[in-house]
Amino acid sequence: MSTAALKPVLTRAAEAETTSDPSSTMTLLADCGTDGSPVTSYRSTFAKGAVGAPAHFHTRASELFFVIGGALQVLVDDEVKTLNEGDFLLVPPHTPHAFAAAPGSEADVLFTFTPGMPRFDYLRLLGRVMRGEASPQEIKDSSEQYDNHYVDSPLWRATLAGPEAAAR
Repeated sequence: MSTAALKPVLTRAAEAETTSDPSSTMTLLADCGTDGSPVTSYRSTFAKGAVGAPAHFHTRASELFFVIGGALQVLVDDEVKTLNEGDFLLVPPHTPHAFAAAPGSEADVLFTFTPGMPRFDYLRLLGRVMRGEASPQEIKDSSEQYDNHYVDSPLWRATLAGPEAAAR
């Protein structure tokens, strides 16, 4: 996409589409390829204890996290970090990562993918799976289409299980 072809993209909060599951709400802001944006961006609010995404990586895009409020626990490669309000993280392609609301905290996070690719249908699918309206197999089947490649992370599984599980 040449810069000459770029046009401003404005998404008004009152008009933004939202999708939700029992523990989070996503506000869809800019979807590359569908609204003229060169990036894909959305805002997620997570309830206390909400798990955002299992360990995965992207082959074509960097994923940017900006914590607007609360705290987000993030797996980056083989390290778990807590991002607090105002913190920014850029995860480059091919880097395994995962995220969840930090223990005892809610999280409000702005996500941006660059270069962007149409991902809103993927986010809608996630909501349907979490609500029991679609099969998890649909997510597995869409990994190439949406550049979401899931991996196993014993560290992330142990982190989500909490300290009491590690003591057993």
